[in-house]
Amino acid sequence: MVIVAAVDRSDRATDVCEQAEILAQAFDDRVHVVHVLTRSDFFDLGRTSAEAEESISMDDVRGVAADVAAEAAANVDVEWEAVGLVGDPADRVVDYADEHDARYVVVAGRKRSPAGKMIFGSVAQTVLLTADCPVVSSIE
Repeated sequence: MVIVAAVDRSDRATDVCEQAEILAQAFDDRVHVVHVLTRSDFFDLGRTSAEAEESISMDDVRGVAADVAAEAAANVDVEWEAVGLVGDPADRVVDYADEHDARYVVVAGRKRSPAGKMIFGSVAQTVLLTADCPVVSSIE
């Protein structure tokens, strides 16, 4: 089984990887560090490459996302794999966890008011509510 560490570009990504590492050591599992670029990020990258007169493929975009994941996992001391995905972050993380029979998903949580969650949504909250496996939230 694997531990899925869902990371973003924030400083909290390191905390998520540390929590995933602790779980992986306890269960002798691998860590899959996952970063998801949204479709808007994809289009921004495409626009930038068009301005530079270069083409960008979906594999290139996934590679950019995997690089973000790898950077977050740099200090992880267990076997890990960096994974880059494109789409809705919460949906893609949950789908990935299901596809890889994850033992746990680790996400970064934030202290937010109930109104703030309702108005702005939350990737962590959606993962917590929809994942089929246990979810660990690393609160800042």
